[in-house]
Amino acid sequence: MTEAALSISDLNLSFRGVRVLEEINLELGQGEFLGIIGPNGAGKTILLKTILGLIKPDSGTIRVFGGSLSKQPGIVGYVPQYAKFDHDFPISVLDAVCMGRLAHAKLLGPYSWHDRSIAEGALKKVGLYEFKEKQLGRLSGGQIQRVLIARALACQPKILFLDEPTASLDTPIGSTVYQLLEELSEDMTIILVSHDIGVISKHVTSIACMNKRLHYHHSKEINPTVLEEVYGCPVDLLAHGHAHRVLGKHEDHEH
Repeated sequence: MTEAALSISDLNLSFRGVRVLEEINLELGQGEFLGIIGPNGAGKTILLKTILGLIKPDSGTIRVFGGSLSKQPGIVGYVPQYAKFDHDFPISVLDAVCMGRLAHAKLLGPYSWHDRSIAEGALKKVGLYEFKEKQLGRLSGGQIQRVLIARALACQPKILFLDEPTASLDTPIGSTVYQLLEELSEDMTIILVSHDIGVISKHVTSIACMNKRLHYHHSKEINPTVLEEVYGCPVDLLAHGHAHRVLGKHEDHEH
């Protein structure tokens, strides 16, 4: 039997007495492209950070490819939400991507030829190799997002996590990022958090709805009743495979 890419059992987390993650259970196979959707404050980002070991849960277990992340450096790539940096900082695109090799590089030493070669390969995957010597801050928003994805790929992960990767991009540019992720999912497991329900359903292989609890669907299809429970509002239609459905109005409902 093939080992699961991600296994979560009975995960719980509270902040100041308020439960933010409740009885999270998930078994995700290798090669899956999972989209996690849910309203603001549903705990989606917190779940990612907990999986990555950035937040310690109250209880439960998390295993990535059968083991603990602390014993498997470089096995995951992470693209956080709203990555901020000084656009005037004189760092090249290639050097920014090389930062993804920090888990493998020698302490205080320069990046090796091997590290730079892997970083260049990551830039080729995202279609930005020709910009490798350009200053990072001079790129467009969509190009910068691709650089951040390349940086995550530079650690040669088996599983890639992304938090709202298109939040600051307009729809056409965001769609190209999702297309890139779909292509990358042929070689690795991908988990992303997004509000773009209609868009991600075109590209992912499965969807999970979240609002403290996680409702995992083994396909793109979601029961409208589950969506109403998760979003706390009526659902008229929802996109699956192509954008033909939309969420209903949120009148008289609180998130």
